Amino acid sequence: MFNKEELLRRTNNGLDIFRHYINTPFRIGKNFFNPLYKDNHASCNIFFDRKSKIYRLKDFGNDEYSGDCFFFVGKLKGLDCGHPDDFREILSIISRDLVLGLERKEMQFAIPMTQKQKFEPLGERPSKPYFFKEQGFSMKELLFWEQFGIKKEILNLYKVCSVKEFQSKNTENKTYTLTSSFEKPIFAYKGKHYVKLYCPFSQIRFLYGGDFGENYCFGLEQLPAKGGALFITGGEKDVMALASRGFHAICFNSETVHVSRDIIHPLTFRFKHIILLYDVDKTGISAAIKQEKQLSEYGVKCLMLPLSGTK
Repeated sequence: MFNKEELLRRTNNGLDIFRHYINTPFRIGKNFFNPLYKDNHASCNIFFDRKSKIYRLKDFGNDEYSGDCFFFVGKLKGLDCGHPDDFREILSIISRDLVLGLERKEMQFAIPMTQKQKFEPLGERPSKPYFFKEQGFSMKELLFWEQFGIKKEILNLYKVCSVKEFQSKNTENKTYTLTSSFEKPIFAYKGKHYVKLYCPFSQIRFLYGGDFGENYCFGLEQLPAKGGALFITGGEKDVMALASRGFHAICFNSETVHVSRDIIHPLTFRFKHIILLYDVDKTGISAAIKQEKQLSEYGVKCLMLPLSGTK
């Protein structure tokens, strides 16, 4: 299993990591604007810490935003560097984004086909155990995604997999199993502590297991440090469809969910424009207008596409 020492060795003691995620060119020891927040004074720089023998970011204006490369990436991706699970996630993100291939070494020692956590329908508190088995995407499944412009590379980037089998217990504590089929595939959006199932051709389209949390936000991890426009859209499929066309996007659990200010506020420093892009049916239009008013202090705008509002 790879560790931070191996990653630092492969990234010039962390300097390559800073250079990858900071869009503005910088020189060692020279001050620049901190990309983690709306910095009005160029009072932050990258320096080599001789004691720890790694590169660090020092912000002389706000020391809360000072730290090493792992702290920096954690701040960008909404992860806590001090939490063991989050730190492992940060290592994997860096390895993937810098194409180091180190996460593949770790997967050789993992159990790739099974995860055990909890299960409940969306909207209820998770409380029951579950497990699911992954499988490779079939040609038909890939064609399903490609009709929205979403190719396999995007699915991998956003941690979407094909599910062979999902098992849990019902309200009577009896075990039941969902099995994918040619006619009714099952997909999963995988998070650190949960899995959200997407069953596009079934009566119940969405289910989830694990600790879903209060601030579910799909696509946050894949955002760059800085960007022009960021779209808040209605669902995971929309996020990936936009990403496949070069746009940055995130979504919450639904169009009607309360948008967390803890997520929106730091994003206003990273993106010039934040735009609501919901469905143009009655629910989507109503939710977009409501969210625009609630987030007006952050300059969030609403874009209505000239569509019919039908599927």
